[in-house]
Amino acid sequence: MKIVFFGSPASALPSFKKLLEAGHRVELVVPQPDKPRGRGKKVTPPPVKKLALELNIPCLQPHKIRKDPVAVQKIKNIQPDLIVVVAYGQIIPASIIYLPQYNSINLHFSLLPKYRGASPVQWTLLKGEEKTGITIFQLNEKMDEGDILSQEKFDILSREKAFELEARLAQKGAELLVKTISRINKINPVKQDHSQATYAPKLRKEDGRIDWTNDALFIDRQVRAFNPWPSAFTFLKEKRVKIYEGKEKGKLAQISSPGKILAVSEEGIEVCCGRSSYLIQKLQPENKKEMNAYAFSLGAKIEVGDTFT
Repeated sequence: MKIVFFGSPASALPSFKKLLEAGHRVELVVPQPDKPRGRGKKVTPPPVKKLALELNIPCLQPHKIRKDPVAVQKIKNIQPDLIVVVAYGQIIPASIIYLPQYNSINLHFSLLPKYRGASPVQWTLLKGEEKTGITIFQLNEKMDEGDILSQEKFDILSREKAFELEARLAQKGAELLVKTISRINKINPVKQDHSQATYAPKLRKEDGRIDWTNDALFIDRQVRAFNPWPSAFTFLKEKRVKIYEGKEKGKLAQISSPGKILAVSEEGIEVCCGRSSYLIQKLQPENKKEMNAYAFSLGAKIEVGDTFT
């Protein structure tokens, strides 16, 4: 099948590769524009573009696909049988959606209609869900509201972080995508129950700020959900500290001041929360590398009674 593939980040790579392995002809790849990344702000192409260039597959990178008639015309000239979208990051106009014989399909990392939006994996973890999944659906002009072609459900593993869960769903989604395309003309699409919809808006850096009045279980979900970006963070002595790993330590007989350090040991830094304590095990101080929390406590001379704010 002749395909135009819309996708940008690493989570789209398994689908891109599986399509090629299955014998489909990806005639054009449409990723997001190159962006400055890292401390040096070096302009870097997205992972999907890197692979496409290695394979000599043409790329098209419109800044706003909805307002780029030249990009639309280039896609029309290819006359694709199908458009496949995986983690693209822009709203695709109707002039493109309904262009191919089989229209356009999207792989989404949640069990739609739950967690529509840009960050389904992160919000699924933050809300404490025990199960999640993947959905392949027909694109329409609304956000993640198209008819469902196929779905698979999975348990969320204990202690699983967002980047780990997303990588797992990306692999499973790629397999389901190829299976779905192989029988696309035999599937009866199922309409979503819009009354059951929930949303997963685009993440902001501020979403990672820890409020120590929350209980330790919520803070633990926040740490796992926002790893690696935007990362859960707090402040100590007016310097930002990113928290990468920890766990609920235990219930407190008496609530002290939220954010107050209760104990420092080789196990980590124990911090008072709303109704329990949280044990920080791995963190990243401002302008430094990720490290063990105890090692940080020694270097920064952390003492019981110091407070994260």
